Amino acid sequence: MNGAYSAAMSYTIRPVSFYEIPSLEMLIAASARALSQDDYTPEEIEAAIAYVFGVDSELVEDGTYFAVVDENGAYMACGGWSKRRTLFGGDHYAGRKSGLLDPAKDAAKIRAFFVHPDHARKGVGKALLEHCEAEAIKHGFKEAELMATLPGVKLYARYGYLGEEVQKFKQLNGVEVPFIPMRKPLI
Repeated sequence: MNGAYSAAMSYTIRPVSFYEIPSLEMLIAASARALSQDDYTPEEIEAAIAYVFGVDSELVEDGTYFAVVDENGAYMACGGWSKRRTLFGGDHYAGRKSGLLDPAKDAAKIRAFFVHPDHARKGVGKALLEHCEAEAIKHGFKEAELMATLPGVKLYARYGYLGEEVQKFKQLNGVEVPFIPMRKPLI
C-alpha cells in the first residue's frame, strides 16, 4: 500500500522481516522518548521502553507487523494488528498470552504503534492504522481493541476508538506505567 502525507514525501507500508527488528526497536525508543514527554515522566518512559514497548516477533512471523518507509527506505513508523491473545508488549514483556483468537467472537488486537518523531502528526500513523484495520477485517474480525499509551489515546480516539479507565502496570523496576484500553467496531 502506498500513500502520501505531503506533496514532497511518499511512503510504503510493508510487512516487517526479522532482520529489521533491531532497527525498529531503536525507532520505538526514539518515538517513546520524544513523543511521550507530555504524558509520562522520564522514569515511566524508560520503564516502558525496558519492560513493555518493543516488537512482538509473533506478529512478524504472522506477517501482521508493518513498517512505514519513505522512498529512501528510512523507517517512518511501525505497528501492526494481531490475531493472537496478547494485547500489548514486545517479546520481553512478561504478560504475553500467545494463542489464536476467534474472529467470530474476539476482537483483533492493534499492536505496538510507534511513529518516528520526525514524522509525527503528518498522517503516517493514521495510514498505518487504516491499513491494519483493513487487514483485520479481511481476516474476519468485526472489532478491534488495543492498549493505548497516553499519547496514543489522541490518535485512536480521533479514529473512533473509545477508551476505558486508566490501568497502571507495575514494571520489574517498580515503576507503574499507565495505559488505557480502547475498543472500536470495525464493521
